Amino acid sequence: MNLKDRIKALVELSKVLNKDNEELTANVLQSKLYNQWFTEENSWKSIEAIKTQFLDESILNDWTSKYQIKDRSDIKKVGLVLAGNIPLVGWHDIMCCFVVGHKTLIKLSDKDKFLTPFFIKQLEAIDSRTSQYFEIIERLKDFDAVIATGSNNTSKYFEYYFGKYPHIIRANRNAIAVLTGKETDEEIKNLGADIFEYFGLGCRNVSMCLVPQDLNWERYLNIWHEGYKQYAQHNKYKNNFDHNVSLFILNKTKYMISGSLIVKEDPSIASRISSMHYQCYDTQKGLTVYLTDNKDLIQCVVSSDEIEGIDTFRFGHAQQPKINDYADGVDTMNFLTTI
Repeated sequence: MNLKDRIKALVELSKVLNKDNEELTANVLQSKLYNQWFTEENSWKSIEAIKTQFLDESILNDWTSKYQIKDRSDIKKVGLVLAGNIPLVGWHDIMCCFVVGHKTLIKLSDKDKFLTPFFIKQLEAIDSRTSQYFEIIERLKDFDAVIATGSNNTSKYFEYYFGKYPHIIRANRNAIAVLTGKETDEEIKNLGADIFEYFGLGCRNVSMCLVPQDLNWERYLNIWHEGYKQYAQHNKYKNNFDHNVSLFILNKTKYMISGSLIVKEDPSIASRISSMHYQCYDTQKGLTVYLTDNKDLIQCVVSSDEIEGIDTFRFGHAQQPKINDYADGVDTMNFLTTI
């Protein structure tokens, strides 16, 4: 297959990713039964994002035109160790390898083992030649390069085992929101999507806010509660919420609370499920210095204002990455075209 053929297959894939597809609907339901974090709403949200941002023909053509992608006879084998924090989180890596023309050896996450195989099966039904590009494996071996995504702990093991190969290794990251205190009600509600979507489990979810000293937290918490109180009705989320409240009480930790979110002052960028940290800033310069110094821990920054020297997303758009918004700021396509 040449690049044109591969793009055509991806475009055709987008046409079967809808709720009328009974097999896809069954896989969405199976994912929910196996992993309660993968609600039907969250799975369809991921599927729709992939359709609109990754599988549009004009987007694919424009994206691939930026790279030197050759028709190759020497297909490389790229091992992919996928995360499972949100549905189909590893699809972008799989798609990048396919577009470049490499074969992927896919180690699925135990938390997300239904939807990705379905996508691959559909590609093979669209064009049987795609089967040479995908292999789902239990143990990674006989590969030329690796892209591995995991936690801070597993990333150390990835470095040890895969360090001698061309690699991209990703550890924990989170999003940060920068507030001014002048946000409109709509902006605050939109920021809530960046906090709550996927139950806060994604690397692009906001886990910390940088705020001015005099922020009116009551206003923000009330708006988030009204907009996202349904999250507290989810069993696993509610269990985490109740556990964290109990923990903070036992430890005599100061916190603020709405019906679905706990907020506390804490310098750690990563926060527990159902909770969010904040720190105060005094000057714009200090804000920029903090974000720059911690760039290796931050996946993206959301703000209503521009911040000098920092790329930002608008509130409500953290979980809507474009096709060239690469995880950890590492250009996956550039890596794959040069191995």
